[in-house]
Amino acid sequence: MPWLAVLLLLVAVPAGAQPPRELRWAADPEGGAPYVEADPADPSRVQGFEVEIADLVARALGRPPRFVFVAYASIDQSVARGDVELGLNGLEDTPARRGAMALTIPYYEFREVLSVRSADASRFRTLSDLKGRRVGTLGGTLAYEILLGAGARYGIEAVSYDDDTHPYSDLQLGRVDAVLLDNVIAERRGRQMTGVTIQPETVAIGHYVGVLAPQNTAMRDDVSAALLGAMRDGSLERILRKWRVWNDDQPALYAKLLTGAPTSPVTAAGDGAAAPSATRWQTTRRYLPTLLRAAGVTLVLSCVSMAAAVALGVLIASGRVYGAAPLRLVLTGYVELMRGTPILLQLFVIYYGLAAAIKLPAFVAALTGLALNYAAYESEIYRGALESVSTGQLEAARTLGFTERQILTLIRGPQAFRLALAPMTNDFVALLKDSSLVSVLTVVELTKQTQIFAANIGSWVIPGSLCAALYLAMSLPLAAAARRLERRWKAATS
Repeated sequence: MPWLAVLLLLVAVPAGAQPPRELRWAADPEGGAPYVEADPADPSRVQGFEVEIADLVARALGRPPRFVFVAYASIDQSVARGDVELGLNGLEDTPARRGAMALTIPYYEFREVLSVRSADASRFRTLSDLKGRRVGTLGGTLAYEILLGAGARYGIEAVSYDDDTHPYSDLQLGRVDAVLLDNVIAERRGRQMTGVTIQPETVAIGHYVGVLAPQNTAMRDDVSAALLGAMRDGSLERILRKWRVWNDDQPALYAKLLTGAPTSPVTAAGDGAAAPSATRWQTTRRYLPTLLRAAGVTLVLSCVSMAAAVALGVLIASGRVYGAAPLRLVLTGYVELMRGTPILLQLFVIYYGLAAAIKLPAFVAALTGLALNYAAYESEIYRGALESVSTGQLEAARTLGFTERQILTLIRGPQAFRLALAPMTNDFVALLKDSSLVSVLTVVELTKQTQIFAANIGSWVIPGSLCAALYLAMSLPLAAAARRLERRWKAATS
């Protein structure tokens, strides 16, 4: 009976006793196994070696664990602002992270390795063999920083992804020539894919750590003590063996930690370039040129996409106003399809879904997706503007002998354009901001580059301010020019 259960609970829990506070820890399940993934048997739960490490730490602290989903690039910021206490998600020990956060001792040593198509395995063995080539990786990681350095040395183009799945699928499709990522990720993908070879050479060595807020050093020490205890009693090794990530690199790391020897955040090997330690202002100066270039990509992409959207929108609107019934039906279906589905989904379909039939370059796919989506919205603006011109003017023009083409170009079109100018400008500004979505297609525009910058220094204050300033610098002159054009057009047609 329910009342009996309540009575037993009251007897079991002393008056005034409080349940132990939860240990809120953050990770991003999108990274998948063996780190953190949704449990196939119960998608509401997560599993992976990071999950079991979090459970181990929570038990040592005497607190029940509670998983909190946070996007990978935002884990540091979420920990710093107090949303969660601990971040565990293959987070790398880097100089920038050491300067911004409180880091636990390392609990895993990984190697940055190159994956290439098996047909190219004899040609592309090291970064120096990839001169002028495209190499994919995760943005905001040690591997990305290494590729930026390799870009200066060898002319390598670093292609940034938001997940660790599409770099390898693009490698198979020939969109990139290699992928540089942790050996844990590379070995997992190597077991799942054919035609991909992992090169044995180590580009760099790094460590996974737990991340806590910079002021939370006491808890950092408690978590580190729990990890050391798990190394001593073998429980950490058992977790890593269970998830098939234990290897010969770990015993040496554990021996070093148990004897109190310090660990280096990044160790370069071969022709790898370790990420240099730098202050936030030094990093800002280093990233500023890349932000400016990314702003240029955003501006070019937005302008060309908008021009194509305007042209397509005019054609669609004209077809819906003047076309036959079947054509109007088809065009209406297109407009509703593009307006009724997310633009992010459309971009994925164009770039990844159609890759088996046509492999569009990332920039072309991004331009196409934005243009097709915004053409639907533009067409509604123009159709409404065309239909807003009074019927009396149209009938008068027909009475005077004007053809339908003359009526459109000389009477209806100019008035409709003046009415459509303001909403069209608003759409252009919206497209300028929506262009940030194309980062899912590996196009590094302004927002994506800002995310990478913020992940590198562990703060959004400086990167966010610079990003906002650049967006304003692009959008405000556009809005001012549109208002001026609208005034002049209004004066000319009044």
